[in-house]
Amino acid sequence: MATRPGTGTPALRHELPPAAVAAMHAQLPTLADDVVAAIVEEVPSYRDAFSGPMGETISDAVELALGGFLILASRGRAADVRTAPAEGSYQLGRGEARSGRTTDALLSAYRIGARVAWRELSTTAVRHGLGAEVLADFAELVFAYIDEQSAAAVAGHTDELATTGRVRQRLLERVANHLLQGSPVDQVVTAAERADWEPPRTLTAVLVPESQVRQLLTALAPGTLQAADAPGLEEGALLLVPDAHAHRRPALLRILADRGAIAGPARPWLDVRASYDRALRARAAGLEVDTEAHLVSLVLDADASARADLRAQLLAPLEGLRPGTAEKLTDTLRCWLLHQGRRDEVAAALFVHPQTVRYRMGQLRELYGDRLDDPDTVLALTVALG
Repeated sequence: MATRPGTGTPALRHELPPAAVAAMHAQLPTLADDVVAAIVEEVPSYRDAFSGPMGETISDAVELALGGFLILASRGRAADVRTAPAEGSYQLGRGEARSGRTTDALLSAYRIGARVAWRELSTTAVRHGLGAEVLADFAELVFAYIDEQSAAAVAGHTDELATTGRVRQRLLERVANHLLQGSPVDQVVTAAERADWEPPRTLTAVLVPESQVRQLLTALAPGTLQAADAPGLEEGALLLVPDAHAHRRPALLRILADRGAIAGPARPWLDVRASYDRALRARAAGLEVDTEAHLVSLVLDADASARADLRAQLLAPLEGLRPGTAEKLTDTLRCWLLHQGRRDEVAAALFVHPQTVRYRMGQLRELYGDRLDDPDTVLALTVALG
């Protein structure tokens, strides 16, 4: 068996008799219908796809491919005749990817087509006197040709998935960017429709290291968005996870555990920027995994300079004391606030005698007067010393 330059398809050592080739050409319409019928029967995913007018279109395509093969077999000029049928197979593969069918189904169809075609064509060849040696060459050429067409179809399928995946990823990133930039609702909704992305009830912003993105995307909900160039994000990546609220949040936190990630609160999907901003603040504060477990710290540290000013203002009555005394009274005042004035609990927290607490609180009352009974002052001191 020789191989023609420029193609992997072998050429026959012996020419096929013209009468046999003519007979094979004559049977192509019937053979194409038989191939389609066999595929429909044996590959379930093609039953609906090949029904009605679509079945006729596929039958015509099969007839064209088989006609190209017979030209190849009769002339032995593979390089001249395989381009069009191979291009057809390539485009078929792309179409199958767009239809959501797998390469397994596609390759099954080619195998079935090869089997049916060989059975019918070989019968005609024998009937026209082809000897065993020529028939063996013919068989090898049939299956080599089908291999070429299968490879072209798989290449088309792979290219379509890659192209579709890249395009859709860009569209999804555009949705995320609109959400983070606060774009008008109609723009966000339009972007979601173009990306074929169904808006969830809520979105949760999750900051993750770059090294964890791929693994997390396989573990999180399929509709998770990955934001590109999120505003204010200097390192790591931002994922927007759909419907991870209420009883679903613990599952999200288990996935994120030990990954250096931080999850903001669940928010209505159009308000996810608030979740992202909180996650950013939490990471800046050195927190991990769950912002909702650190709400007090986040509130108290929301404006560090304002809190420092508040603390200085409220502790002004202690400025004239010795540093050691001021520190002890400050600690006592903090515990008194946190334990709501229960002297024994304050003493236990400070590891001192209750009488010491009584003495210190007497000092503080002398310094603050009635202000320690004022609800606004108590609230301000609790925030400042919390």
